[in-house]
Amino acid sequence: MSSLLHSARALPLLSLLVLSSGLAFGQVPPGRSLGQNLYLPIYSHIWHGELDKKGQPMKTLVSVSVSIRNTDPVKSIRILSAQYYDSDGRKVKEYVTSPKTIGPMATYELFVPRSDDSGGSGANFVITWKSDTPTIPPIVEGFHANLPVGRSIAFTTSARPLPGE
Repeated sequence: MSSLLHSARALPLLSLLVLSSGLAFGQVPPGRSLGQNLYLPIYSHIWHGELDKKGQPMKTLVSVSVSIRNTDPVKSIRILSAQYYDSDGRKVKEYVTSPKTIGPMATYELFVPRSDDSGGSGANFVITWKSDTPTIPPIVEGFHANLPVGRSIAFTTSARPLPGE
């Protein structure tokens, strides 16, 4: 009788553990998403060196290759927009004018030429992607470069999900 009473007390606890171990209906599995807004800091130029007579540092323009990599081996994602903002937070350009599908393990690239310094040193992209089913989020990076002979600069930046996603 004691073991029956003991197991009757354990039943509610066991039920709670079983119910809480799975995902509720409509939840996205950990590490997967139905979409996000990603913030990618980029630089159309960098300041460096000493200040000149006007109090300004040297300015070096860089090109930026934005790489949007679908890391899911079986599911496609859609890029809905890639909005480019300048240092003052003004929208400069929309780089994706119609949704682009990126297949499994594929990459979509955007390019900001070195001659375009409209973004400034505080430029950024807000990239919006979606998927019909829970998908591994993409990796989004900016590769910045100025590669003349004898003096080169290259560095990367990585996107982060915006809060609330």
